[in-house]
Amino acid sequence: MFQRMIDDVRESAGTALRLTSLAAAAAIALFVMIAFLCAAAFVFVLQRYGPVEACLTGAVIFFLVTLIAAGCYMARKNEVKARAEQAAKEAARSTRSAAQTVLADPMLLAVGLQVVRAIGVKKLIPILAIGGLALGFMMSRGASASGDEAEAPAE
Repeated sequence: MFQRMIDDVRESAGTALRLTSLAAAAAIALFVMIAFLCAAAFVFVLQRYGPVEACLTGAVIFFLVTLIAAGCYMARKNEVKARAEQAAKEAARSTRSAAQTVLADPMLLAVGLQVVRAIGVKKLIPILAIGGLALGFMMSRGASASGDEAEAPAE
């Protein structure tokens, strides 16, 4: 059983390594291709118009590549943010339904009544008050932490 798990992990790690090396090779080839295209454009404009125009052409080409990369980065960042918000909504929805299910369980209510009888109402009220304050404090810290992240500037 453990050997199968180890083999699965080894196989997935090998696959990930091969895919990563292929992606790295493709990225290097793309970089070299862009460099040669820029050099060709530079030489062409240098022969036709002069060195100043050739340098400006190279700057424009790299500026366009930078704009494309920045656009891809922003699109990816928005996609990741939307996925995180969707996952948070689904987690909150499942937590609410789980809490409703737990509170509707008759066995839980019976256990709660037995605890109240065993401890006594007079002793249980201060314990519940302290627990409620602690829960409220934890909830307010969680809300302020998530609010600070939402207001943080984008990098």
